[in-house]
Amino acid sequence: MATRKATTHWKGGLNSGTGELTLDSSNSARFHVTFPRRIGEPEGTSSPEELIAAAQASCLAMNLAGTLEKDGLTPKTIDVTAAVTVEPSDGGLSINTVDITLRAAVDGVDEERFSRLAKQAKETCPVSRALAGTKITLDAALV
Repeated sequence: MATRKATTHWKGGLNSGTGELTLDSSNSARFHVTFPRRIGEPEGTSSPEELIAAAQASCLAMNLAGTLEKDGLTPKTIDVTAAVTVEPSDGGLSINTVDITLRAAVDGVDEERFSRLAKQAKETCPVSRALAGTKITLDAALV
């Protein structure tokens, strides 16, 4: 199976320091990170939470496509937005919730069946499983 890596090079202290995150598989995807921007407005920087949101959204889109195909359906489009919230907790920070909005165009399926399959895809998504201690909400609908 595949192993994926990312590397961060950090300079300085927590509040005054800066970092550069590189996705090692491409070596061209680089993201600037700082702590003040992590907990405030991003203004051109990324954060661990944004990367978790990206992982959740892309993983769920792919997993739903596979789940639908296994059930004899072919999606036309799947759009997933994941919102990861970081909050103060016990003297540090915690990710307590991931709120997912999923919209899909799929012929030949009613809302009830689609809702069941979307929930199944969320529960079997590897990223969802990795975030098992986090509350993950799902708002899924056909478009």
